[in-house]
Amino acid sequence: MIRTVIIEDEKLAVKRLEKLLSQFSDIEIVKSLYSVEEAIAWFENNQHPQLIFSDIVLGDGLSFEIFDKIKTKSFFIYTTAFDQYTLKAFKLNSIDYLLKPIELDDLEKAIEKFKSFLPQQNFLDSNEIRAIVRNPKTTLSRVLVKIGYNLKVISVADISCFYSENKIVYLQTKERNYPTDFTLDELEDVLDEANFFRVNRQFIVSSDYIKNIHTSPIYMIDLQFQPNQEISISRDRVRDFKNWLSM
Repeated sequence: MIRTVIIEDEKLAVKRLEKLLSQFSDIEIVKSLYSVEEAIAWFENNQHPQLIFSDIVLGDGLSFEIFDKIKTKSFFIYTTAFDQYTLKAFKLNSIDYLLKPIELDDLEKAIEKFKSFLPQQNFLDSNEIRAIVRNPKTTLSRVLVKIGYNLKVISVADISCFYSENKIVYLQTKERNYPTDFTLDELEDVLDEANFFRVNRQFIVSSDYIKNIHTSPIYMIDLQFQPNQEISISRDRVRDFKNWLSM
């Protein structure tokens, strides 16, 4: 059995995840914890599980604070709306994240990914975990954006580019552009390198939406869905750009 702990401050979300996990015969939920304070106390006095499902933003702080104080060899699957905190999660002992509301298919894939990493003795030390979760690289598949008081989930496959304007990074779709909470540097770390390329300090473009490339007098890109700005390729990036196109 895979001993599992849930860290989540929303009781309805806990019940939903418990119900979903009950469909896996090899998952045993040993504890559900509802706050940073409760989790620290529990992990100080109990055997750590093999797998932890954890929200990031809890009522009394961030779940990262728990494991700044408590060292663990457990694997993490984060359950959250994708925001700036998830970028930090990629750098910790996480093997996947699930965007709320959690779907059974996504949960099954995350658990299978965990099982593929699990050695015979069921535990790894922290350095081994970090080495595993860095390779293969975790890539971004969806972005959560705010529209007034509403939230919208946008598939990365629908995004033609990310660009910076007035210190805000936007994503562009066929419908419109949307502001995000990220920097272009952060996005470079989590976008699929086969599909996205940083052409200059202001733009990351998707190969799926490149309509035309002008090579004279400088390299310029036309996208199928493009913001009201010209996209040029930095001279020092031209060779890398050509190599990327031929991948």
